[in-house]
Amino acid sequence: MTRWMLGAAMSLWFICPVLAGNLDANAVNDAARPEKQPAADKISAAVTKLQILLDRAQFSPGQIDGKLGDNALKALKRFAEQNGIGLDKAIAPELWDRLNAASEGPVLVDYKIADADVKGPFLKKLPARLDDMKSLEALSYTSPLEGLAEKFHMSEELLKSLNPGKAFDNAGETISVANLPARRELPRIVRLEIDKARATLSAYDSSGRLVAFYPASIGSPDRPTPTGTLKVTATNEQPTYRYNPEYKFKSVKSKKPFDIKPGPNNPVGAYWIGLSAQGYGIHGTAEPDKVSKSASHGCVRLTNWDVRVLGENVKRGTPVVFLDAPTESSSKQQGRRASN
Repeated sequence: MTRWMLGAAMSLWFICPVLAGNLDANAVNDAARPEKQPAADKISAAVTKLQILLDRAQFSPGQIDGKLGDNALKALKRFAEQNGIGLDKAIAPELWDRLNAASEGPVLVDYKIADADVKGPFLKKLPARLDDMKSLEALSYTSPLEGLAEKFHMSEELLKSLNPGKAFDNAGETISVANLPARRELPRIVRLEIDKARATLSAYDSSGRLVAFYPASIGSPDRPTPTGTLKVTATNEQPTYRYNPEYKFKSVKSKKPFDIKPGPNNPVGAYWIGLSAQGYGIHGTAEPDKVSKSASHGCVRLTNWDVRVLGENVKRGTPVVFLDAPTESSSKQQGRRASN
């Protein structure tokens, strides 16, 4: 029996490296620069720290999940470019040091779950179809865990990994969370750029300096994102989603317009930035883990927390430039010009 239990424990160690690696607040706060690029499919202390540092520097990795995926790499690359540092397969010491110097304080801190975090009301289940959402009183979170994860820009998986055995529906419970500012003030934004090819949004100040960077979901060929330059026309916290039958979504049966009540799980998330083309905007999402990994219906989709920061700092009339993917001929011309 003892031999069997030892074998089972060894098997669990190999299957669950996160648990075996003791991913706790101390491990993350004290994490050193990884000597080689971490795997994209495994949670690590160093990547968790890296993502939180990027988020605090306004180079958003999207959802903080502890994995070095595409969104984290996009943010890391732009931060490196902004600071004139090369980015290879490994994270350079200078890059790691610059990120750590960009903000102060531990990347993980203790948080006592408040009554408001567990009060609800919560949805039993988020409907998959828009038709089934229109009768709901609010598009709320489905659990305190979902709300807490979003509050601290984290995936539910990472939050649970950092807090084994903790009850997220228990007010007064102390958990480890990302140490992020509740609100952020950016320099005056004079231009937004949507890069369709890279699925990113960049905000610039009057000197042309990049002041914020976000991964974004862009429209598909069937539902394309606009081309050219639009302007910001309005911002709206807790927007109501209005379905127009002219959209002709295949998954919607209704032939009449209908509204879906506000909430973080609303089809356009918890914040809307209106643009000067009817029906188009920059908005949040109920699925932060899918930002830049799936296509939108034509609008620009960010995480709820990223679009809120952007919306609270952008003014009406700000130009929004949509950068199309370069054609083969234009790429060749650019190459010839560069070589001349």
